[in-house]
Amino acid sequence: MTRLLAALVLGLGLGGLAWAGARRLFAAPVLARRNVRGIDVPVGAGLLAVLALVGVQALFGLVDIGRSGPGADGVGRLLAVGTALGFGLLGLVDDLLGDHGDKGFRGHLRALAQGRLTTGGLKLVGGGLVAVGLVAFVADDVPALVVGAAVVALAANTANLLDRAPGRVTKVSLVAFAALVAVTPGDERLALVGVAALVGAVAGLLRHDLAEELMLGDAGANPLGAVLGLGVVLTTSATTQLVVLVALVALNVAGERVSFSAVIARTPALRALDQLGRRPR
Repeated sequence: MTRLLAALVLGLGLGGLAWAGARRLFAAPVLARRNVRGIDVPVGAGLLAVLALVGVQALFGLVDIGRSGPGADGVGRLLAVGTALGFGLLGLVDDLLGDHGDKGFRGHLRALAQGRLTTGGLKLVGGGLVAVGLVAFVADDVPALVVGAAVVALAANTANLLDRAPGRVTKVSLVAFAALVAVTPGDERLALVGVAALVGAVAGLLRHDLAEELMLGDAGANPLGAVLGLGVVLTTSATTQLVVLVALVALNVAGERVSFSAVIARTPALRALDQLGRRPR
């Protein structure tokens, strides 16, 4: 539990420091995107959280060298870094180059069927391959690989669907991470050290996100969701992963048909949490 808390705090600090050091770079006009309130905000800042995760991994690596070998969380940290980098880079491509004319799974699949590879289609195919490649390191058989990779990929897309208002996906990720830690027994929580580092890093950007100084973008939301999905794969049983997969499928199907923002606006408790810390409209 000590390493888990250390990763969370280090991620929080490095995430905040990364924005303090890089905010001038994000002032470039090419990064400006209109947000939900019609304000131009720099997109793709979530990549700083991914870099903060790499920094935490490096710090823990130095500690592990001093201890003559990687800790019990070593594999989980490396997989978290790989997942975050893969999904983060794919998300950054969509942030910078996506025209967003084709929306949702159906739109991107339709474009692929017509011979057009959209940036969303690249995320769809590339994210699936990244998920399969990384989950293969811990899957015991083909069914476990399929379910685990699907959990990672769909969790990434779910986070993307939630990233429609300042701070929303970060708040949901904090709740999801707390729930995952709560249901993970004892020493098995060490597998979540990498997850904690990324969640902490994104939380380190939350104040600036709520102040509409930055957008996480797909470069932040996608790796955040994917790494949380990886945490589920690393710490839960096959049955639990299957239940989570069904829930993620339901959320993604629902996201094709209804607006999560509209549902949140109609639900008092969700609306209150969503508005917490945000600027008034």
